[in-house]
Amino acid sequence: MNGCRAVLFDLDGTLLDTLADIADSANAVLEERGFPIHDQDAYRYHVGSGVKTLFQRALPEAARSGELVEACVASFRDVYDRRWNVKTRPFEGISELLDGLVERGVKMAVLSNKPHHFTRKCVAEYLAPWPLDPVLGQREGIPLKPNPAAALEIAGQLKIAPREFLYLGDTGTDMLTARAAGMRPVGALWGFRPEQELRQAGADLLIRAPREMLSLLDGL
Repeated sequence: MNGCRAVLFDLDGTLLDTLADIADSANAVLEERGFPIHDQDAYRYHVGSGVKTLFQRALPEAARSGELVEACVASFRDVYDRRWNVKTRPFEGISELLDGLVERGVKMAVLSNKPHHFTRKCVAEYLAPWPLDPVLGQREGIPLKPNPAAALEIAGQLKIAPREFLYLGDTGTDMLTARAAGMRPVGALWGFRPEQELRQAGADLLIRAPREMLSLLDGL
């Protein structure tokens, strides 16, 4: 195999199906404050750009003041901390994909717009058997994806050139991040966003099941 030494993964919608726990937690915050809640599918479009943006999208337009959004973010962190692992599970085929990458000697890392604390908890709970390192989430002072800063930080830590990474994610944000970082963007069609979004954001390749990533690597 030539041309790929590392895979950088998004987390939510790529490695883990976290949607139900996020939706339930966000709806609990909205309901407590007397706002309408959303069905789970709506959160496919609310997530992906950080918790602040989630509430900027989920709150009624007239209620999206900075102060209220920040209050909802704080409440969400408390609620989600109690229920982040109720329904969350790895997607089918992820364990086989990670095993295959280990067998091939490919380095693996995680980059999420989920708060860093929760990103690391999720990986420790569900993905501990595999050497995913580094694992980075939203951190103060570091811009969120699609800014490439954190992706390039990971490349630097691993001492692997960005062009030698495949970046696997399920949203347009991920594809834009990969492009900006000089990594090869691969769209995960089992995730939260539709194929059209991934294509429009610059996905180089699209895969419908995790095992296809191994076939892709073996063909490089």
